[in-house]
Amino acid sequence: MLRIEGYVIVSADGMLADASHVMPEALKFKGDLEFFTAGLDHADVVVHGRNSFEDQPNSPLRKRVRLTRRVAALERDPENEKATLWNPAGASFEDACAHAGVRDGVAAIIGGPSVFEMFLDRYETFWLSEAPHVRLPGGEGCFPGVPDSSPQAVLAAHGLQPGEVRILDAENGVRVTAWRRAR
Repeated sequence: MLRIEGYVIVSADGMLADASHVMPEALKFKGDLEFFTAGLDHADVVVHGRNSFEDQPNSPLRKRVRLTRRVAALERDPENEKATLWNPAGASFEDACAHAGVRDGVAAIIGGPSVFEMFLDRYETFWLSEAPHVRLPGGEGCFPGVPDSSPQAVLAAHGLQPGEVRILDAENGVRVTAWRRAR
């Protein structure tokens, strides 16, 4: 069985990207990158949309499922032998992971907003990193409905509860909270 974990860093106003849908340098912190990288290194498959990616030394080694409407159901990505292209309208998440060669372990969901939303009722853990001194007015919220609702309110509304908090960058106040499914 797959354990589903989400990973995102957000600004104080709940944004994961600026108005041009790009994660700005202001939202990149060494401690968060190290935490994110370690999480993905332990994942069996990485799941993301077209604008989300991770650019790290181990990235080419990771199996991944990329959401797209450009395929009917499932296809191998012609540009990446470790990637499966998945259209949720044509196949289940479990079928997409099986196509990628993963039937159990950890699926790391890394976004964007509509991808995160698809799994809100399935996350075992959602790792919400926050950069409290960064604001991205007009940016892209981590979930649909942000900033009208906070990321924390969205997670709580879907049965997740805040757990342990880790400081990732004390100088900048960056922390990550493990939001876990209530048991």
